[in-house]
Amino acid sequence: MNKACDVLVVGAGPVGLTLANLLGQQGVDVLVVEREHELIDYPRAVGIDDEALRAMQTAGLVDEVLPHTIPDQKIYMINGDGAILSEVNPTTREFGWPRRNGFVQPLVDRVLLAGLDRFPSAAVRFGAEVVDLAEDADGVVATFADGGTVRARYVVAAEGGSSPTRKRLGISFEGETRPTDGIVIDVANDPIGTPHAVFGGDPARSYASIALPHGIRRWEFTLFEDEGEADVEDDAFVFGLLAPHVPDPSKLDIIRRRVYRHHARIAGRFRHGRIFLAGDAAHVMPVVGGQGWNSGIRDAFNLGWKLAAVVEGRSADGLLDTYETERLGHVTQMVAVSLQMAKEMTDHDPEKAAERDRIAAARTPEEREAQKRQAFKPQPRFDQGVVVHTPLPVSKSLPARDVPRLAGTIFPQPRATDAEGAEMLLDDATGQGWRILAWNNDPTAFLSAERRAALDRLGARLVQVVPTAQLPWARERAAAGVTVVGDLGGEPSLQAWFDARPVGAVILRPDHVIAAECLTQELDEVVTRVLEAACVG
Repeated sequence: MNKACDVLVVGAGPVGLTLANLLGQQGVDVLVVEREHELIDYPRAVGIDDEALRAMQTAGLVDEVLPHTIPDQKIYMINGDGAILSEVNPTTREFGWPRRNGFVQPLVDRVLLAGLDRFPSAAVRFGAEVVDLAEDADGVVATFADGGTVRARYVVAAEGGSSPTRKRLGISFEGETRPTDGIVIDVANDPIGTPHAVFGGDPARSYASIALPHGIRRWEFTLFEDEGEADVEDDAFVFGLLAPHVPDPSKLDIIRRRVYRHHARIAGRFRHGRIFLAGDAAHVMPVVGGQGWNSGIRDAFNLGWKLAAVVEGRSADGLLDTYETERLGHVTQMVAVSLQMAKEMTDHDPEKAAERDRIAAARTPEEREAQKRQAFKPQPRFDQGVVVHTPLPVSKSLPARDVPRLAGTIFPQPRATDAEGAEMLLDDATGQGWRILAWNNDPTAFLSAERRAALDRLGARLVQVVPTAQLPWARERAAAGVTVVGDLGGEPSLQAWFDARPVGAVILRPDHVIAAECLTQELDEVVTRVLEAACVG
């Protein structure tokens, strides 16, 4: 193998494959290499969230992913006696999709791999192990075990928590590893048959029982220090673990059983020159929070549009520095939350478990509702990076309200209509990429010719949002290059979002993060600042 490409992705896991799909959409010459000879066929992750499903929507693959999910999957946290400590059941569709979904990872990985067939600029090579990376001023040369080489402008290492690339670069991986392992047991023909997931904080032995699509059930059990691989291969031991859960463990159709180790670690940096770390190569976290897979998809979503912009010459290389700036803080929060949840549910000290139960029993109805809607999950919020924070506007035409500024957060995705009145999710109505949404206004009326030209070079879409009653009028009079979208009203809706905010325009990045918000008369100046933050020349 001797060739050149724009981006070399090391690792054909979900992060690498998602990134390659996003780059392939932009026509970037991307090569994914994987040392194994085929995709890993055993499930690791079991939960996909609304942010990740929106990323799949952006990649044009959500319709293929959904058949392998259980939407709105509840989680019950219970103690050793089976009493419910808390229930997690968020029903919001803030980003257009269910917030919690069970899924079968290997089948979704196959969807991501097949998705690359859509793009002539994307390729995958299995059985290709990278043994060296040599960086110079213009790129990186990867050397493979068979002696072949590939030269790339940038390299993204997404080859898992044991990342040879991270180790080769000498990047730290600080955190903690639990002294005991766990066992995963996947069973076909689900003998329980209920759709929810249960995390059992039993001080005798913690466990999880999770319904998965296609009649699969997963059990996870904590192993103690004197238990290991040999016990896992022993049917009597495994049947003993499962005996409290099913009438007859010997009749189970066990697909696989594997030992895994609990880690909570974060790389010291996510960028080393032209080489980036993503997914488990950059961070690992306990499985209880269900955010390891999703955090990796966030990495790919954040990095993908930035790599495409730099490779295609729309932005300077400095844009890529914002990947670590934006992702590190949120990942740190997510690891901390997952670690705390793991400690609460897997602590085998009876006194600590009893104290946890007492705290849970004393929660107020408001606290229980917060748990139910998953308020403990930190949402991405960027204080720095490709984001412009504007002060609250001062105008007597606005009511005096103390509302948080939302730049650096993810814009919601209500249902809306296209210009012809067909109902769909917002991102499908507006199209993907950079977008400027103006409520009830033609955004071109507030942009200079210079700013219009810069936005055209970015491929940005200018969107006029109007109530559906105004669609025929707005459609007939829309300026060239303006997409008209109809608002359906009610809650949630775009009108409700703008009504709660002292702004009339919002600038959205390709990853649906709000780059800036402002009054429409301020749009030209704020766009200038956003372009500067995005290193657009």
